[in-house]
Amino acid sequence: MKTLLLLYLCVFAVWAQDNLDYDDYDTDTKPSSAANKTTTVDARGHRPLNRGRETYNPNRYTPPPISGGNRYRGRPTQTQTPGRGSQTEEKVEQPEAGGCTHASEEMGVLCPNGCELKTALLKQERTIRTSVNELGPQVDELSRSSNNVYNYVHSMSSSLRERQRVFNENNNVVTRYTDRVEEQHAYIKDTVDTVFPSNIRVLQGVLDKIKQKIQKLEKAIQAQREECKEPCKTKCPIPVVSGKECEDIYRRGGTDSQMYIIQPDSFTTPYKVFCDQSTQNGGWLLIQSRLDGSVDFGRRWDEYRRGFGNIAFDVGKGHCETPGEYWLGNDRISQITKMGPTEVLIEMQDWAGDKVHAQYQQFTIQSETSNYVLAVNGYSGNAGNGLLEGSLELFGENRTMTIHNGMMFSTYDRDNDNWNPGDPSKQCSREDGGGWWYNRCHSANPNGRYYIGGAYTKHMAKHGTDDGVVWMNWKGSWYSLKAISMKIRPFFQSR
Repeated sequence: MKTLLLLYLCVFAVWAQDNLDYDDYDTDTKPSSAANKTTTVDARGHRPLNRGRETYNPNRYTPPPISGGNRYRGRPTQTQTPGRGSQTEEKVEQPEAGGCTHASEEMGVLCPNGCELKTALLKQERTIRTSVNELGPQVDELSRSSNNVYNYVHSMSSSLRERQRVFNENNNVVTRYTDRVEEQHAYIKDTVDTVFPSNIRVLQGVLDKIKQKIQKLEKAIQAQREECKEPCKTKCPIPVVSGKECEDIYRRGGTDSQMYIIQPDSFTTPYKVFCDQSTQNGGWLLIQSRLDGSVDFGRRWDEYRRGFGNIAFDVGKGHCETPGEYWLGNDRISQITKMGPTEVLIEMQDWAGDKVHAQYQQFTIQSETSNYVLAVNGYSGNAGNGLLEGSLELFGENRTMTIHNGMMFSTYDRDNDNWNPGDPSKQCSREDGGGWWYNRCHSANPNGRYYIGGAYTKHMAKHGTDDGVVWMNWKGSWYSLKAISMKIRPFFQSR
């Protein structure tokens, strides 16, 4: 049983390792030499890589609860001090006040005359007792008056102390408010004397600049009025010939390569395009053009839907025979390719002047409801079949994830690629600089960032990825082409 369990664990480990290996080379379809050859491809050149399972490690320090001794101790008990008690003093009996019977030593030498003194005191007691009885009520009344006077004086003293305290507090409050008023006064004085004049000078300078701009605008308006007195003449006159698309224009006599007006159907507003009427017998409608990096292709979904860039330029011959950098617009491309069989020609040039092309006999872009799904077939050319086969320098799943056929269109604000849909950190268009039919991510990136000179590195790229104008089957991931264009025309078998 243990042997079966160990065998099962080994088989599971091998299966897990195969699933974690992203570069699964297809040795059955490759010659033995290609299978034994070790191919090293830059990790960021063909996203994504299998980085293993991304787990969250909640390794956070949690402080323990407070522990230790109490802040208070027990209260001491009250005990009586031993040996300390109430002692009762015995009253010393004094001899009789008179002391006339015995010659007591405590009475002194007057003891013999005590009887006479007693007799005299008894005689005076009757008179004095009457006076004392009369003085008693007076003393009581005087005591009560003294108590009343004391209480009144005490209350007056308490009231005086309270008034003195309130007076001192009021003085403190008055002092604080006086200091604050003095500070506010100093601040206001400094503001009025310094800040206001400075702000007034700044505003006066701004007002003067605005007046100058108004004067310039008035002069410009006046100049425009003077120029508009005569009929305006366009620097890029529109040819008389027009049609549904460039093939129709060619058959109507428009055999010069330049800008034309087309109207695919009666419900569509006419718009400008550039027609190539010389390459392979003409009839090509230019839907994408990169020449010099003058137009930014890192655009939003709506801009790719409507189209952007410069259709053509006048080189001084009276007509616009030089194409500019532009994207025709996904709505227009979809409409033209859905009118009938359409072929596409992708021409490219490196910085040494060498040129190659990739041509597909079938090319269709679906409508916006399907996010402009790309469908191509029938490859011919010498640039490499990147749209159908992916990058030839990759193998297995790494190659299939660079195939563009069947992909939806993606921009940085609308992610439709196959690289973890919905995850903003794994978004091909945001990393590769333009809108395109990205998979996971690309073998071709015609709308990428424009790098002058060709070769570039991941340190030059914004996200460390191959975000240049790339066609991997010709120049690899880290070479940005000098020029690339996409042209379409109706496909006829007899052509």
